[in-house]
Amino acid sequence: MGLGPLNILGELWNLATPIVLFHVLWATLIGTVVGMLPGLTATMGIALLTGLTFGMDPKYATIILLSVYVGAITGGSRSSVLLNIPGTPANATACLDGFPLAQRGEAGPAIGLSATSSFIGTVFGILCLAFFTPVLGQLALQFQSWEFFWLAIFGIVICGNLTAPTDPLKGWIAGVFGLLLSLVGQENIAGYARFTGGYDQIRGGFSLIPVLVGLYGMAEVLVVMRERALVELAKQVGRVVPRFREVLAHWKTTLRSGIVGVIIGVIPGVGEDVASWVSYDLAKRASKHPEEFGRGSREGLMAAETGDNACIGGAIIPVLALAVPGSAPAAVLLGAMWLHGVRPGPLLMIEFPNYVWEISAMLILAACASLLISLVGVRFQVKILAIPRPILMPIVFVLCVIGSYAINVRIFDLWVMLIFGLVGYAMRQYNYPAAPLVLGVILGDMLDVSLRRALILTEGDLTPFFTRPISVVLLAITLLVIGSRMIWVRRLAGALFRRHDVGPGR
Repeated sequence: MGLGPLNILGELWNLATPIVLFHVLWATLIGTVVGMLPGLTATMGIALLTGLTFGMDPKYATIILLSVYVGAITGGSRSSVLLNIPGTPANATACLDGFPLAQRGEAGPAIGLSATSSFIGTVFGILCLAFFTPVLGQLALQFQSWEFFWLAIFGIVICGNLTAPTDPLKGWIAGVFGLLLSLVGQENIAGYARFTGGYDQIRGGFSLIPVLVGLYGMAEVLVVMRERALVELAKQVGRVVPRFREVLAHWKTTLRSGIVGVIIGVIPGVGEDVASWVSYDLAKRASKHPEEFGRGSREGLMAAETGDNACIGGAIIPVLALAVPGSAPAAVLLGAMWLHGVRPGPLLMIEFPNYVWEISAMLILAACASLLISLVGVRFQVKILAIPRPILMPIVFVLCVIGSYAINVRIFDLWVMLIFGLVGYAMRQYNYPAAPLVLGVILGDMLDVSLRRALILTEGDLTPFFTRPISVVLLAITLLVIGSRMIWVRRLAGALFRRHDVGPGR
């Protein structure tokens, strides 16, 4: 690994070319606009541009997608502050304190604080990415078929649990549905076609990008067509660049939120929205003035924006080390890497030892561009927010069609996109999260191949699934997560604790 994270400086020097900087600037601007506009998410932005970057140099394609990722998560706070409507789900928490600040005439300082906190959170996540991905990659080399099987199960269970907090069963159902969808088409060991119904087009399975574009992009078009919500801009923007002492005053909150964001990002399939809410909740509990939260607390706004942006680096860590996405945007990024010939996973550190530093350098450039665009171009961005939804959504639909068709140049993929758009719309109406379904489609192949390969190696013996140390740990955590959401398990645990409390000596 050479000099370790210091290699990032060398990669930054290599990337500091006019063409790279040009791609970073325009892609970050596009990502910021996507994040600002209510209804357009980071996942959808990356999914759409994945199709448009097909055929480009992998280095340029990767830096474009990473810039869109960072720009979208950062830009979503604009509409949260000015309109009280989150630009992306990750920025929903920013509405709680950002909009009250704007109502008090402090929209500019609120935007400046959110942009600065986003930059700090992103850089913190990048540092964790640089330090911990190689360590996790070394640990991943201990994983074999048995461990990868349980890792896929664990990812679905934890994702369903956290993305559907009121009813985790809905999240688990969505995840299992995604696993089943991944089994459609030719399997990878014997090349046998499964569940195709005799249609040759389905032999290749459901491509990830059309599924993602349908679930997130097309579904959003349908939702907006139904609601037709109109919004009005808030007050004037005013001063944007924050004072240094304002940022430094809450350094403990910033550090805590950064750590929380990275940890949640590493958990498969959870994502930036959960990181934002958890960071906000912990900041409120630790604050000396919790009564100000929800009424225009700058500390609350900084906690939310630091947490969701730190999650970016955290979500990419398992992508590179384990080929398991930590969030929905990271899932699309993983698919894009495969599309461009990069194979993330345990062997990445051996085959491409500098790739982690290159990704870290790309993210630093994107974070700097995002901060610059956020602080300088706010007044221009505010005008973009006024675009009527009836004009915007047809453009989004065209991009959905182009992005889905460009990957394989198949009309079948357009039907996949439209069908999954209807599926995604129905899931939203009945409060089923889309993230577990996406994660199921991604992890299904790993689960299927790992299970069958393990059974081939042991001639049908299931014992290693329950005796190998890492498998036992993953199985135990998975059962613990499932059991913690079962009412009878919680009642039994409560009864045992009460019995202990009234025991001898009490």
